[in-house]
Amino acid sequence: MSRYNEKFKKSISDPESFWAEAADKIHWYKKWDKVLDDSAEPLYKWFPGAEMNTCYNALDRHVENGRADQTALIYDSPVTKQTQKFTYKELLKEVSLFAGALSSLGVSKGDTVIIYMPMIPQAVISILACARLGAVHSVVFGGFAPHELAIRIDDAKPKVIVSASGAIEISRLIEYKPMIDKAIELSKHKPGKCVIYQRPEIKDKMKVNFINDRDLDWDEILLSAKPADCVSVKATDPLYILYTSGTTGIPKGVVRDNGGHAVALAWSMENIYDVKPGEVFWAASDVGWVVGHSYIVYGPLLHGCTTILYEGKSVGTPDPGAFWRVISEHGVKALFTAPTAFRAIKKEDPDGAYTKKYDLSNFRYLFLAGERLDPDTYNWAKNLLNKPVIDHWWQTETGWPITANCIGIEQMPVKPGSSTKPVPGYDVRVLDTEGKEVPNGTEGVIAIKLPLPPGTLPTLWNADDRFIKSYLNVFKGYYFTSDGGFIDKDGYVFVMGRVDDVINVAGHRLSTGEMEEVVSTHPHIAECAVIGAADSLKGQLPVGLVVLKLGVDAASETIKSDLIKMVREEIGPIACFKNVAVVNRLPKTRSGKILRGTMRKIADGEEYTMPSTIDDPAVLKEIETALNEIGYPSA
Repeated sequence: MSRYNEKFKKSISDPESFWAEAADKIHWYKKWDKVLDDSAEPLYKWFPGAEMNTCYNALDRHVENGRADQTALIYDSPVTKQTQKFTYKELLKEVSLFAGALSSLGVSKGDTVIIYMPMIPQAVISILACARLGAVHSVVFGGFAPHELAIRIDDAKPKVIVSASGAIEISRLIEYKPMIDKAIELSKHKPGKCVIYQRPEIKDKMKVNFINDRDLDWDEILLSAKPADCVSVKATDPLYILYTSGTTGIPKGVVRDNGGHAVALAWSMENIYDVKPGEVFWAASDVGWVVGHSYIVYGPLLHGCTTILYEGKSVGTPDPGAFWRVISEHGVKALFTAPTAFRAIKKEDPDGAYTKKYDLSNFRYLFLAGERLDPDTYNWAKNLLNKPVIDHWWQTETGWPITANCIGIEQMPVKPGSSTKPVPGYDVRVLDTEGKEVPNGTEGVIAIKLPLPPGTLPTLWNADDRFIKSYLNVFKGYYFTSDGGFIDKDGYVFVMGRVDDVINVAGHRLSTGEMEEVVSTHPHIAECAVIGAADSLKGQLPVGLVVLKLGVDAASETIKSDLIKMVREEIGPIACFKNVAVVNRLPKTRSGKILRGTMRKIADGEEYTMPSTIDDPAVLKEIETALNEIGYPSA
């Protein structure tokens, strides 16, 4: 039996023994009464009775055990042209002091704190300071509009909001304070205090207006603060709330517990990402997203790694070589980012010329997740880097990977288009609409047999019923992922996209992800999206939106006819793929996910609300114009 099969089998047949062994890597003030509490199923609890502190595990224990002078955090900011490094000892000092400042404002165990910050060290310090006190942090992406922030304020009811004067984009400044003021004005709940870090780089460019005694200056409150010690919390106590989109338009507050979260993330660093304590791990994401929580802040620090906080983009800060510079300069062993970032690099530098400017000899692995990795992007990255390119799949709700090539256990052969096999702990099944398992190779709904492993969401914030209804009642005994796909004869999982990305063409259910896979293989296509638009005759028809590589003639009708022919040959005439629009860019969230649902509404002539996570709202007008030119919305 292979090492992977052995570990996976044990994790499913004897999860309590498997995770008890993994939990030995974590420091506990008090051990658990039992590993898994299933007395209130389908709501499960991991390590009930245990007590610990996540911040202690991420910082204090490393300082005490010989890593005091090792670099813990590297802040690399091409937009401010600076780099700053913090050793474990230095980061602990900063976190302890800010925890003391929060404590002086009345923040204690169980209180909530909203963090609305750009990608600066103070964001990481704030997160860990909350964990140190046993306070529940809720990081709201620094760029959400006041209305969206207000919704989160009313749900989380924070005692304090921590923010900064603003963010620095490639060519613009984004002021945060006016958005906070407006959000508090809109919200029913009024936080007691707002702590504002005034960024020295932009202090002279934006005047921050402090309101009465509600608003406090970060630097000023530190002057009188005293360092705070770690507070012991229950393993089952909440560590953070992270809001994710809800189908009703009301965000869902995903809860993460302390104990199971620490155990799962520490385990994943070694077994999935194959990085060792002391090595440099870089997740090129934002602290406002789940990747930033799990793999900028908690995972690497729990494991004793050096983590990178990067305030920049994959292109434009200043060029398509930005990622290669960071990898070379800081000795990165593994990079984790979204496929979108690599498609952007591929578009700007299709031949990969910028890689030749940097020493990438110490770089071992590229991990991609956050959206489907099309085989074309996979092959481009693999051929360019000549390193393992690992596709893996997970969600905000799970907090860490569901499927992956667990190279720390055993590196398995890659199948482009597949995120390989289930990670130990995840019993992944493919079901039909009746909840019955389908044969290998048959597409269906991907579900995970309960109980979910540690580190995944135990519930939604103050909404057990909504958690059960949204995730556990669709198929009894399973967690509903909302994604469709199939498992092949070798046990490899192919995630084809959200269930609502399956379209119905004249009674035939077809995957738009499968069509995108075909379209993306065309040599002139940089990236693409396929949506299902309403059709009076066939119900729905696929519409392709494509971005061409630099230097390719955007008016080329040959490319369009090529794509139609390719889909016809690969999927069949049944797909009815005939409509293609060439666009300069696709609408995306700030984390890089393509807003297919919004484009579908534009194509159908439906009303839509501006997505709160959109990177640039102006792109939707461009999409509307391009769809109009090919006849959408149809009369």
